[in-house]
Amino acid sequence: MTHQKLQNYLRTHRRRYHLSQAEMATLLGAVSGTKVSRYENFTRMPGVLTVFAFEIVFNQPASELFAGTYQAIRLAVQGRARCMVEKLNARPDAQTGKTLRKLNLLRPIVELKPSSARRD
Repeated sequence: MTHQKLQNYLRTHRRRYHLSQAEMATLLGAVSGTKVSRYENFTRMPGVLTVFAFEIVFNQPASELFAGTYQAIRLAVQGRARCMVEKLNARPDAQTGKTLRKLNLLRPIVELKPSSARRD
């Protein structure tokens, strides 16, 4: 059974370290805590630079800080990869070098289990 995760766990981590939203905003390089509030309330998704900043501040991988979002993206990518594998396997050149390289990339994505998220 797949456990439904929150979009993110930013509030949990911020409160664990007793940081105010304004203090968190300062660490992120934002002007006020309004953005932090929007991230925590799932009304705004931070950009990649802010995601990296959260990762650095809390010393946690983005895939854990944004667990629900990560889970949804992983499932979507897996579905698209599964379709691509089926199309590649149906091609007459399925055993050529280029196609095999693609399949070698896609198969682990398709087989990735929820608890075995990559930590590259």
